[in-house]
Amino acid sequence: MAAEYHFAKGMIKPVAALTVVAMAVGLSYLQKLGLEREMVYSIFRAFLQLSVIGFVLQFIFSRQSVAWIFLAYIFMVCVAGHTAGQRAKHVPNGKYIAGASILAGTSVTMLALVLLRVFPFTPRYIIPVAGMMIGNSMTVTGVTMKRLRDDIKSQINRVETALALGATPEQAIMQQVTSALVIGLSPVLDNAKTVGLITLPGAMSGLIMGGASPLQAIQLQIVVMNMLVGASTLSSITSTYLTQPGFFTYAHQLRVSVFSSD
Repeated sequence: MAAEYHFAKGMIKPVAALTVVAMAVGLSYLQKLGLEREMVYSIFRAFLQLSVIGFVLQFIFSRQSVAWIFLAYIFMVCVAGHTAGQRAKHVPNGKYIAGASILAGTSVTMLALVLLRVFPFTPRYIIPVAGMMIGNSMTVTGVTMKRLRDDIKSQINRVETALALGATPEQAIMQQVTSALVIGLSPVLDNAKTVGLITLPGAMSGLIMGGASPLQAIQLQIVVMNMLVGASTLSSITSTYLTQPGFFTYAHQLRVSVFSSD
């Protein structure tokens, strides 16, 4: 009962903050953007999801069970794979490829952090850290897969010419793969370049507002930025390798059907 009471009391400020959402809804109405319903729905959904996940995490943290770590991790990867796959909906088996790529990139990075004893293997540390990595990897993977398919489509004559001259599928689309990876990873790298200069990231800001010293917050944020770059890079590169076979036939010809729809 005490936890529910504190939760209800703590929701006073978030509810009060809805004032700025009302302002945004009003501006959308005045500008005839037609986004009022979507704004209200998005905020309501975020409110509901975060409230539910708060109770779920409270339950998991109180159990201190390794099994719950894996269950939460797999659930987040599945949702992220589905979301990234929707962005790259014209890529064959896009949702499965996105999920596998996110799983590979984040699990390897997480394993390295645990073995190096950067984080203890407990739900309180692993689940939030995994969530940050999975979220970034989801965005990067979806953009990379979509960009790769779109670049091949826009340069399909060049790719087919390379294949006709004897290039392997990997050689024929090497330029498109590089371009897709650069575009996909650019936001993560730009964020790393400007962190602390333009914005104070969520992990760092949360620690500072929670009473931690800025130096402690900085140490954690450096770890977070390192793991995000590592996980995002591994996931995006993995996605390009897993995506390529779906673009070609067994005879090393482009699958025209993959590039005929928009």
